[in-house]
Amino acid sequence: MEKPAAIITAKNLTKEYGTLKAVNDVNFDIQPGTCFGFLGPNGAGKTTVMRMIYCVTPLTSGLLTVNSENVMENMSAVKRGIGVVTQDDSLDYDLNVINNLLVYARYYDLTREQAVRRANELIEFFQLEEKRDKNVRTLSGGMKRRLQIARALINKPSILILDEPSTGLDPQARHHVWAKCHELIEQGVTLLLTTHYMDEAEQLCDRIAVMDQGKIIKEASPWDLIKSEVSPYVVEIRGEEQARQKILTAVSDQIDFHEELSDRLLLYTPDATPLHAHIQDMNIPVKTLLSRRSSLEDVFLKLTGRELID
Repeated sequence: MEKPAAIITAKNLTKEYGTLKAVNDVNFDIQPGTCFGFLGPNGAGKTTVMRMIYCVTPLTSGLLTVNSENVMENMSAVKRGIGVVTQDDSLDYDLNVINNLLVYARYYDLTREQAVRRANELIEFFQLEEKRDKNVRTLSGGMKRRLQIARALINKPSILILDEPSTGLDPQARHHVWAKCHELIEQGVTLLLTTHYMDEAEQLCDRIAVMDQGKIIKEASPWDLIKSEVSPYVVEIRGEEQARQKILTAVSDQIDFHEELSDRLLLYTPDATPLHAHIQDMNIPVKTLLSRRSSLEDVFLKLTGRELID
């Protein structure tokens, strides 16, 4: 079956601030009805890419089309098809839940009848019925986030941009947001996501672009990234350095590669069970020995490094 035309296309996308190339010759295609994630350390350029997509930051050079519209030639048409949820809480705390949606609907020239109908649909979809007439100040963090997403959907956009959608939420609220994101994708909405939660990216994204220093250094599905960059399993060992080195020497022919950190040793392997058993049989005293499936976080740290970036 022929692949549908991309809903967003970037060709040689570049953004410069003086001598700094915040985005450096980036290329990608995003398919409709999917979730595409941008991952990277602080300053990697991912937020700048998002801001260019929703027409807040102008391009320096390259081509960027959204819904077949050139963002530099028809910004109003591009903006009409996009909903944006930023990290910041931009809700109006002088209004109740329903009026936060109705006031926002005015920006899209919806009639009063259309706005009320759409607002009620979104309140039901995000399970905010009991808070419909309550002031925003009474909402929990998770409810506020759901209301922000609902507001971004008031004009029925084909693309929804989510910048760190679950930052600061407890696990139950995060999973509720994820569930609603999956439902939106099933309805045909295209999601663009930035997040520092690797489990969130694994849960939501069909494809991920890992960015560093303004460039996309890897793009694939979460599972393909894991398969191509690290082994399926990791054995983690915490203990004295001498003990860790003794284990590493003994099992070096059973692993694909390893990482030595200040507090632990990571052994990457296609099958953790025999490796784990072998280490146990060696009776070398360690503080912790555990096996786990490799994750997107392992890939992220391998590609972008473990140094702290401010």
